Amino acid sequence: MKDVLEEIIAWKREEVMRFKEVMPEKTLRVRVDELMQEDAFVPSMRQALMSSPTGIIAEFKRKSPSKGWIKQDGSAELIPLSYQQNGASALSILTDEHFFGGSDRYVVAARKSGVVLPVLYKNFIIDEYQVFQARLCGASAVLLIAADLQKSECKRLIETAHGIGLEVLLEMHSEEELEYAELEPDMCGINNRNLGTFVTDVANSFRLSEQLPKDVCKVSESGISSPEVVKQLREAGFQGFLIGENFMKTDDPGGSLRDFIESIL
Repeated sequence: MKDVLEEIIAWKREEVMRFKEVMPEKTLRVRVDELMQEDAFVPSMRQALMSSPTGIIAEFKRKSPSKGWIKQDGSAELIPLSYQQNGASALSILTDEHFFGGSDRYVVAARKSGVVLPVLYKNFIIDEYQVFQARLCGASAVLLIAADLQKSECKRLIETAHGIGLEVLLEMHSEEELEYAELEPDMCGINNRNLGTFVTDVANSFRLSEQLPKDVCKVSESGISSPEVVKQLREAGFQGFLIGENFMKTDDPGGSLRDFIESIL
């Protein structure tokens, strides 16, 4: 079976090079510095999850490599704001275009529509350049994936994110990757989806939860489709629950989120 993650990372390396040709890194850094001088406030995703009774991170996800288009006509001006209005604790917005039909523009559009919740910049980050892109478009936190980063690279990217006011959700999938938690990210995520095969099993979160640091903000990602599973994960020590396809595949993602939350509380 083709390793999907390897294909994505190879594409990312070429994509980042193209981005740098359009906007040199020095220019991007200057723009972020100007933005920070204008408004340095960034809503904390960690704080939002730790203080929430539900911890739902509702994801704006139009497409996936394994399932194709989920909601091709999904509007970044409407759905993220609807998530906010219907009780999401935080949002995740896919910004990879080639594999997930996303864009930095969707974070910008969500902010312009009135979204004030913390927003996770969901992409495959392999270069500091992408962290600055996240800050420029209005994200609050970035996703870093242990499976596609050396530990030293991950450490540097965490430092870069913190240096410009962003939090980090560090995603791990296996016991071998749990050592990355030593880097002290703001949130530790357990991905229930194997990014090589895209096979999903929520049992992965239950299996690895006990091995994470006790005081860390824990996030379970992918494959969560029922309020009962969220309740069980919360009992296992998780504070955040990233859910996308379960809502996006419905006619009214915001309404589906509302019904889901009502079943939790």
